[in-house]
Amino acid sequence: MELNVLWFGIVAFFFVGYFVLDGFDFGVGMSLPFLSKDDKDRRVLINTIGPVWDLNETWVIVAGAALFASFPEWYASLFSGFYLALFLLLLSLIARGVAFEYRGKGETEKWKSTFDWMIVIGSFTPALLWGVAFANIVQGVPLNEDHVFVGNLFTLLNPYGLLGGLVTLGLFWTHGLIFITLKTDDEMKFRARMLATKVGIATTVLAAAFLIWTLFAHHTDGTFLLGLILSTVAALTLVAALAANWFKREGIAFALIVGTIISAVSSLFVALFPNVLPSTIDPAFGLTIQNASSSEYTLQVMTWVAVIMVPLVIAYQSWTYWVFRKRIRREQIPEHSH
Repeated sequence: MELNVLWFGIVAFFFVGYFVLDGFDFGVGMSLPFLSKDDKDRRVLINTIGPVWDLNETWVIVAGAALFASFPEWYASLFSGFYLALFLLLLSLIARGVAFEYRGKGETEKWKSTFDWMIVIGSFTPALLWGVAFANIVQGVPLNEDHVFVGNLFTLLNPYGLLGGLVTLGLFWTHGLIFITLKTDDEMKFRARMLATKVGIATTVLAAAFLIWTLFAHHTDGTFLLGLILSTVAALTLVAALAANWFKREGIAFALIVGTIISAVSSLFVALFPNVLPSTIDPAFGLTIQNASSSEYTLQVMTWVAVIMVPLVIAYQSWTYWVFRKRIRREQIPEHSH
């Protein structure tokens, strides 16, 4: 296997991991106003991701670093062309992180409510924008002969891009709600299960439309079969996750929704290959794994680093989840927490 193909797969792996892990964080954050009846409920929800949310977010940093090192031309065109959208995404992630850290520092309801809404908006915005961004990467953007993006923010807000955003929003919300059923008990778990069913049904319709559109509009003859398999797996696991959730098998439901995200995001990378950022002006102006990658020596060094470090990262994260595997209950939350 050529190293640029390997690193295309590694970049895909990091983004898939990020969407799986930070996806349910976003879902939990978006659920605050819909599941909580009082401050203690909101603290229960926040505590479900309290020990892991910052660790989950490091995956996007690693993904960005891997993208920069392995495909610098892709990174440059993407981050310059999508600058405003990615800036809004970054502001949302910062606001969300600040809210997690400072929410408990004040005593007034206004203080807590302000940071609660920062969590909600800071979860909603990235969940939407990541889908918009990846849909446009697959569809292609106006790149000129110098690989410079010549559109604007509204160029990205096209029907396919917006549908992609709604799909990631719905998937992450459903993912987060199923995670809540796995991490809470009693009434909170019941509320999350009921809402997961409603959100999940709407998401299934949107995801089916998006995957079919992607399959027939953006897959080539060489990737169509694999794309069809991955899209089918994504659809079946999503439906099965909702069924498992309905029958109170939250562990199985969570595993299945993870499978949905893995297969759905993988299908986008398969549709993109061997391009990394197609041009809608002229296919010859687009970026591919050949003309956007780093030198062979750089990729060799990075491969050895990845072979050593990636298993360590996965092992550490797995251990962290094992340590914090217990459910969070209302009675465990003290009356006053600062």
